Amino acid sequence: MKAGIVIFPGINRERDMAIALEHACGVKPRMVWHRETDLSGLDLVVLPGGFSHGDYLRCGAMAARSPVMAAIRAHAERGGHVLGICNGFQILVEAGLLPGALLRNASLRFLSMDCHLRVERADTAFTRHYQRGQVFRAPMAHGDGNYFADEETLDRLEGDGLVAFRYATPAGEIAASANKNGSARNIAGILSPNLRVLGLMPHPEDLVDPLMGGTDGKPLFDGLVAALAT
Repeated sequence: MKAGIVIFPGINRERDMAIALEHACGVKPRMVWHRETDLSGLDLVVLPGGFSHGDYLRCGAMAARSPVMAAIRAHAERGGHVLGICNGFQILVEAGLLPGALLRNASLRFLSMDCHLRVERADTAFTRHYQRGQVFRAPMAHGDGNYFADEETLDRLEGDGLVAFRYATPAGEIAASANKNGSARNIAGILSPNLRVLGLMPHPEDLVDPLMGGTDGKPLFDGLVAALAT
């Protein structure tokens, strides 16, 4: 699997993502500066977490207008896979590659803590090494992770099976107590209609080795390698 990680000014989680990808496939990912437009040869394009352009205006709004985004859109339209984590999710939404918006956390506070995610479907490249209904731990670190969409969009996401992950209790209950940022219907991650684009707020890349404190996030990257290896 050949992966590229897009670097925007202010992004700061690219090294974490590179470690996770190299750990899974044994090959260092290509670092792509946001002004580049050549994504040829890549199976997976990743938009990592951080604070692109300092999170001025709305989070991800400036990055969504970077030259690389037209290339990412074309990559997705021809069936390439795209993963956006945290700020990367915000950028994908701002660019219109995924629906909805990421609003200020309901508490109006930056959240830096572990959460638990329930896997809503296990038949995608991103989730194939999990089981449906499985719960895993992932760190969250964001101030604007409150997923919002109108009721029609939420119903469509539900009806089309495009909710990938929800915030849950360790026992798998979809409860308000597990939904620390206030996201609509406890949604933590969503998929594009062709299942090739995933946006997710928490950070599975931070739990891929026992030395990191656990391997809960490792199946996501192992699944991608299994699906995209050529």
